[in-house]
Amino acid sequence: MADGEKIAFADGRWNVPDNPVMLYAKGDGIGPEITAVALAVTDAAVNKAYGGSRRMEWKEVLAGDAAVEKYGSGLPDETKALLEEYRLLLKGPLTTPVGSGFRSLNVTIRMMLDLYANIRPVKYIPGLESPLKKPESVDMVIFRENTDDIYTGIEWKYDSPEAGKVREFMKGMGINIDADAGIGLKPMGRAKTERITRMALKYAIDNKRRSVTIMHKGNIMKYTEGAFREWAYEVAAREFADSVVTEADLSAKYNGVMPAGKVLLNDRIADNMFQQVIAKPELYDVVLAPNLNGDYISDACGALIGDIGVLGSANVGDTGGMFEAAHGTAPKYAGKNVANPMGMIKAAELMLTFIGWKEAAALIDMAFERAMKEKKVTQDIARLMGVQALGTKEFGNALVGYISE
Repeated sequence: MADGEKIAFADGRWNVPDNPVMLYAKGDGIGPEITAVALAVTDAAVNKAYGGSRRMEWKEVLAGDAAVEKYGSGLPDETKALLEEYRLLLKGPLTTPVGSGFRSLNVTIRMMLDLYANIRPVKYIPGLESPLKKPESVDMVIFRENTDDIYTGIEWKYDSPEAGKVREFMKGMGINIDADAGIGLKPMGRAKTERITRMALKYAIDNKRRSVTIMHKGNIMKYTEGAFREWAYEVAAREFADSVVTEADLSAKYNGVMPAGKVLLNDRIADNMFQQVIAKPELYDVVLAPNLNGDYISDACGALIGDIGVLGSANVGDTGGMFEAAHGTAPKYAGKNVANPMGMIKAAELMLTFIGWKEAAALIDMAFERAMKEKKVTQDIARLMGVQALGTKEFGNALVGYISE
């Protein structure tokens, strides 16, 4: 057992001791390599920021391939029990099979800990090669609802008995579903929409962001994504009227001039949103989206800065959090000391931010900027810069060096 204290959760607050127990899972593929670097960089930042008065007490849990090998399960009972107890996890990338096999472990952990918000900051890092003419315009934070929508996994194989029952039920409502069609449900609830909206608006207000844009396909899916849009506006009107101005009110009440200190709330149809973030990324700041749309737009915006591999994601709720890199397991690079650990380190930086250790998080951000400026980067970025590449471990050592100076 790690020699530390638990983070306590009460009334939506995280009460963090000076020596919190933090669970971590190495992950699959390149996971063990990049996770090891992330732990080292995090420890260096915490030690430098607080002079030894604070420290992470890391405790490993098994998930993914390593867990299957030892326990026969990707998420064994021992790991579940520790997650329920400590409720915070820094997680390396885990394998998710396509088309068959076990359910996504990421989704399972999110649902188990009720981590209803996936938060992904996407901001251009000077030195990356972006497809945009002005990539410095990209500075968004995406709030993706994590526990509703298609990703709840309510679906049936086309030839299953359950699919047959659903067809018969729907036939009684005058709806015919082809016999060779798989069937899935897309639930979207008011309460789940309200809480992710509340978190996104509060974030925008607290961090002095310019706007929150609701991304939806409500023109077609009126009672799911359309309801998501309506419920989001209702929360803003009911709970944030003093701080939020809608796009309609901006025109009708303010003559198109945004009042100082307010956050603009608007919405965009999903397909148009993709065009907009490419053509006019400077117009978008905080994006609020249902689960599937949020997954799409997060990766699309990552591509705008040139490399999704440098991004981290926070999955948070009122009583827990899971922090991970935005990329996958990249098994062909495993064990070769070439993988870029920036995404995993960014995940750790987000973890530090959410527990309130912002001084340590700022040191990591400083180290990244310096590494890019001095062109000390891994092979994926080095080949674009035309410089000698650092290995995974060596890149981590460079960051630790910057932080420790």
